[in-house]
Amino acid sequence: MKIELMQLAGRDGDTAYNLTRTLNAIATCDADTELLVFPETHLTGFVGAGELARVAEPLHGPSLQKVLQAVRERDVSVVVGIAEKHDGSYYNTSVLVTPEGIALAYRKTHLWPTERGDFCPGDRLATVSWRGIRIGLLICYDIEFPETSRALAQLGVDLIIVTNGNMDPYGPVHRTAIMARAQENQAFAVMVNRVGAGDDGLVFAGASTVVDPFGRVLFEAGREELRQGVALELDQLKAARRDYDYLQDRRLLLAGEQIDHADGRRELLTGVAG
Repeated sequence: MKIELMQLAGRDGDTAYNLTRTLNAIATCDADTELLVFPETHLTGFVGAGELARVAEPLHGPSLQKVLQAVRERDVSVVVGIAEKHDGSYYNTSVLVTPEGIALAYRKTHLWPTERGDFCPGDRLATVSWRGIRIGLLICYDIEFPETSRALAQLGVDLIIVTNGNMDPYGPVHRTAIMARAQENQAFAVMVNRVGAGDDGLVFAGASTVVDPFGRVLFEAGREELRQGVALELDQLKAARRDYDYLQDRRLLLAGEQIDHADGRRELLTGVAG
C-alpha cells in the first residue's frame, strides 16, 4: 500500500489557499498512490475565538465537497484536518475521504490547553475498514496518551494515522510517542506534521514519520516542506503478531461502549462530554 505524506506549511484562516494546495496535491499524486495524508486542520489552519465562526465548516461544507470531487477524479483517498462546525459547537476534526464519501470522521479527544476555550473534545475513538485493513485516526496531542492508540487497537486497528500540528520544542516528544504507539499496538503508524511558522508565532516541527508494527522507523522527514511516498508492506502486521499478541495477552480492558456500524465503522465511546 502506497501512502503519500504531505508535510506542508499552511496559512491560518486562509481556507482558499490551503484548499488549493490540497487539490493540487491530489491532482498530481503518483499513479500508484492509494492514500494522501495532510497535517492537522490543514484546510482551515489553526483559528480560535471569533475566527472560528468565519472559518469553520460542517463536514459536508464546500471545502470537503471539493476534496471529495478531487479524490473521485483520481480514485485515491485522503486524510485531512479541518475546523468543524456542528450544531453551534466547534471541533478539531480529521476525516478520511474516499471516492465513496467521508468514510470516517474523528474529533480530537485530547485538546491542547490553548484549544480548550474554543473547541469541544470528541467523545469517541473510531476505526473503519478500508481496502482490507482497519484505519484509525488520531490528532496531535492524542498520541501522547497511550490509551488513545490502545482504544484503536481494541477496535482492531492495523494503521494509525495521526494528523499533526506539533511545534517546537515538542518535536522529540512526538517522535518517541509515535514509535511507542506503533510497537505497543503492533500496528503501522503514520504521522504527518505541519512545517513553517504560524500566525501566533509558533514554529512547527515537521518530522513526519512512518513506523512499522515492530516500532521501527521506515521514514522520517526533516523540517522543510515535503512530499514523500512510502510503501507499507502489510504482511508485517501478521509477522509482528505471530509470536505474541499484546492485545490478546493484556489483562486490562479499556472501558467504554463499543458500537459496530453496518458501513464498517467501529467506535468506542469514551464518555467524555462533547
